[in-house]
Amino acid sequence: MSGPTIQLAGGSGRRIGGQHPCLIVAEIGQNHQGDVDIAKRMIDMAKRCGADCVKLQKSSLPDKFAGSALRRPYEGPHSWGATYGEHKAHLELSRSAYRELQEYAKQAGTRAASLVDILFTASAMDPVSAEFLEELDVPFVKVGSGDADNLPMISEIAGRGRPVVVSTGMQSLETVRRVYELVLRHTSQLALLQCTSAYPTPGEHVHLRVLQQYQQAFPRAVIGYSGHEQGTAITVAAVALGAKIVERHVTLDHSWRGSDHACSLEPAQLAALVSDIRRLELALGTPAKAVQPSEHACWLKLGKTVVARRELAAGCRLTAADLAVKVAEPKGWQPERLNQLVGRRLRTALQADDSVTDDVLEPEPERE
Repeated sequence: MSGPTIQLAGGSGRRIGGQHPCLIVAEIGQNHQGDVDIAKRMIDMAKRCGADCVKLQKSSLPDKFAGSALRRPYEGPHSWGATYGEHKAHLELSRSAYRELQEYAKQAGTRAASLVDILFTASAMDPVSAEFLEELDVPFVKVGSGDADNLPMISEIAGRGRPVVVSTGMQSLETVRRVYELVLRHTSQLALLQCTSAYPTPGEHVHLRVLQQYQQAFPRAVIGYSGHEQGTAITVAAVALGAKIVERHVTLDHSWRGSDHACSLEPAQLAALVSDIRRLELALGTPAKAVQPSEHACWLKLGKTVVARRELAAGCRLTAADLAVKVAEPKGWQPERLNQLVGRRLRTALQADDSVTDDVLEPEPERE
């Protein structure tokens, strides 16, 4: 079976899941520092590195946060304001900025001399933002781990029929099952991402085997991975275990202000991740075991064949004691068929180490 697939919205014509290539999402999040020009640079960087999609985070602050959360003091090396509300307001891009960036992403292919543009979407951090993303006609709506148990909002998003991608950090299997059943009542276009909400995530807390559990427990969903670990090896391993979407935070500079930069990939790392995933997908191949064309040269050099153990006269009937297996030229009978030679007669004489080929054997007697 090839597994479930999702038809992305927004006119991209792209499908994910099944036998389609893994969708590689570059999570810009709020690493744009509240600057549209930096966001554009990050879109271009993601496209150059080979990512399929860029994703931001869209919030309506009064709808995401209670007033008390917005008013609390917020000091520290990553702060952009005296209060948490001021900090978040600095990082929040306007609706007009989103429209500008969406249009910019549509032209990314042209700037990169590519026939394919980069997809543009965002996480909906509240119902108001989810409605705005619907207006933008994004290819899918992302629900972050912080809202993975927000069943009313997920139901509202799924009810519109647009593909839904849900990260499942901080959730139990039972909660994920409720999300799965809820979304499928509205649409079949669902992806569930294994995720651990720690920034950065210790390797021992990643638990990639959850991907296999999800594949069994949620057979109608596309399964993927949203990673916050440092480095790229674990994300590549997720693809080896069947992840059909992977998402990683990206940055232009690890030293920038913001807690997400520490677990984000810089351009060279993102490019390496994309390259390694594409090489892995080629290497995964198919379950069919077969001799590969590239093995022929090695077989010619090292492949063994059945040879005469000693000098044998024409007309002699072969016994197992007459035969040996060695590297020899030309290639003759395969070693696995040696027992089938026992009892056959030689048409021509053989010297020691001569290959046993069809032309040195008398024809097999016809069997009635």
